[in-house]
Amino acid sequence: MRLTFWGAAQTVTGSMHLLEVGGRRVLMDCGLFQGRRADAERLNREFPAKPSTIEAVLLSHAHIDHSGLLPRLHRQGFRGRVYCTPATLDLCAAMLRDSAHIQEKDAEFLNRRERRGSADRLEPLYGRDDADALLELLVGVDYRTRFSPFEGLEVEYHDAGHMLGSATMTLTISEGGRTKKLGFTGDVGRPDSPILRDPEPMPDCDWLICESTYGGRVHEAAEEAKDHLARVVADTVKRGGKVIIPAFAVGRTQEVVHRLDQLTNEGKLPPIPIFVDSPLAVDVTEVYRAHPECYDEALREYMKHDPNPFGFARLTYVRAVEDSKRLNESRLPMVIIAASGMAEAGRILHHLRNNVADPRNTVLIVGYCAPNTLGRRIVEKQREVRIFGELHPLRAHVEVMNALSAHADEPELVRFVSHLDAARLEKIFLVHGDPQGQLPLADALVAAGYTRPEAPGRGKSFEL
Repeated sequence: MRLTFWGAAQTVTGSMHLLEVGGRRVLMDCGLFQGRRADAERLNREFPAKPSTIEAVLLSHAHIDHSGLLPRLHRQGFRGRVYCTPATLDLCAAMLRDSAHIQEKDAEFLNRRERRGSADRLEPLYGRDDADALLELLVGVDYRTRFSPFEGLEVEYHDAGHMLGSATMTLTISEGGRTKKLGFTGDVGRPDSPILRDPEPMPDCDWLICESTYGGRVHEAAEEAKDHLARVVADTVKRGGKVIIPAFAVGRTQEVVHRLDQLTNEGKLPPIPIFVDSPLAVDVTEVYRAHPECYDEALREYMKHDPNPFGFARLTYVRAVEDSKRLNESRLPMVIIAASGMAEAGRILHHLRNNVADPRNTVLIVGYCAPNTLGRRIVEKQREVRIFGELHPLRAHVEVMNALSAHADEPELVRFVSHLDAARLEKIFLVHGDPQGQLPLADALVAAGYTRPEAPGRGKSFEL
């Protein structure tokens, strides 16, 4: 069997790994690369194999950097099946259509801005028709239920605790009279999330593909997140400003809203309006409400006295463009939560353009921002940031809350891996991380008794 690393190889976005078993091909994830436009344009148009020769995709979860190239795969000839959990299936229905809309609008904008003619028009990666066709190929599979994409391969999902429906996967591979197991963590969540169950230990395996997003880093304690959030809002309101929160429509938005719901119930928030300005987040929140089987026991207890953990009196979900524009016309203090989390697309760009230059305001970053994204430039507190092609001075306060990250930090990742038998585990491959984070994580795993991991680059293959 042959394993080729393609996406999220020594970088954080665009998760994609190709496994070949007995001449048959399966992808683990098929994610969109997010970063510098020129790099994204090139990387998102390449696949590790001809799409028509790929028989199945095993999807760990619905985040666009793990699922966002599926419609492109279909457009290029893929006609196999995409396996995922039922919650992931429902999320993809909303997210991939939304992504297709963004792809079409981005291409239209660039063609208009650069005055491209018919001969050199930029084609979108995919469109709504591609997303709709791809969604017909999704197959929902429950956690801890074995399924077989083809003879010689069996797969089982376990709860990764990263976002609604997220899964680790264990592949049981039979080839040449031998049976081996390959594990893939997908993205590992944090313990004690206020909404989701803790990450579930994986079965023992012979090789492991492990995420490394926060290698070398330790998050703020989860229980401190609420107080930090309350302090940021209160301080900004005293200055008469707005809190602008770039947040992924899936996962981060629901957790931030739930924290604000808790603070409201506890009387710890100033009486200001709060807006979730994202049609996708509105749809995704309804999916969250439809899948209580994924909830943590703590949320079930909370719902006994507050049956709506994603809504409260001062919270408004915004769909209409006109209502979104009115938020920027207002000078009153408020909280605005909008996608995307790395500030690379969507309505958050308009809110940042209108607010980053005002020192009364705060930009609150609540998730990982990859290099060369607007979100990362804000985290780095660059003096000027480019939005819609124009430079804007960054005078707003910048706050980063890693406690709200959906990714395990280094100690949490090491504890997650430590459930696996080190004597059996032949090799760990680190993916979905930057090299400066992968090195300390590799050291930590060696200290925990594992053979030194490897962080393969894009296109690197291994015979297993």
